[in-house]
Amino acid sequence: MSELHPLLSPPESEAQLLSQAQLLSGYALGELAAMAGLVAPKDLKRDKGWIGVLLEIWLGASAGSKPEQDFAALGVELKTIPVDSLGRPLETTFVCVAPLTGNTGVTWETSHVRHKLKRVLWIPVEGERSIPLAERRVGSPLLWSPNEEEDRQLRLDWEELMDMIVLGHVERITARHGEVLQLRPKAANARTLTEAIGAHGEPILTLPRGFYLKKNFTRALLERHFLFQAQ
Repeated sequence: MSELHPLLSPPESEAQLLSQAQLLSGYALGELAAMAGLVAPKDLKRDKGWIGVLLEIWLGASAGSKPEQDFAALGVELKTIPVDSLGRPLETTFVCVAPLTGNTGVTWETSHVRHKLKRVLWIPVEGERSIPLAERRVGSPLLWSPNEEEDRQLRLDWEELMDMIVLGHVERITARHGEVLQLRPKAANARTLTEAIGAHGEPILTLPRGFYLKKNFTRALLERHFLFQAQ
């Protein structure tokens, strides 16, 4: 086994971050866990965020679940993305929790969504359930910023969804709204409620919502950068 070690402090440059991420490419999650002194869980049922946590350890991430990016000094967010054997995303990608109140004057330019997606280190990971978790391999990393068209698509969806939230229609929003960005409930259980605005401007309690990138968006950006065969 080569001399591979987790970064003990946050990377000082994008180049250092990308270089460390490239070193992880091809390793199985179980190998990386063992080298970091961790034990891989049998599956992700109780440890949904385990892959992200493992890679954060290897890459020296700093933010945890705080609102700033994972690599705050660099302005880079880490996103692991489970893919199938053809490199296609298997699920939507969580971006951030959606604010359901206090949205007066919020614009796309100052939004959490745009802040989180300004610069992203994507790391594909084998995600097919037929592969035991410890045997799933890490893919080649990609440092990405939205191009003009991607930014436009994201902004249009964000504006549509935020308009519905502000106008009191949050409970009418379904996962079908939005071309590339969707809003859907994000809660560990149905008893977790948060304040929102009702149809007549009154305060209501509803499930917390999160913004997610749809698979068509992440698939297109991965295909473009990795030249996956479009099926």
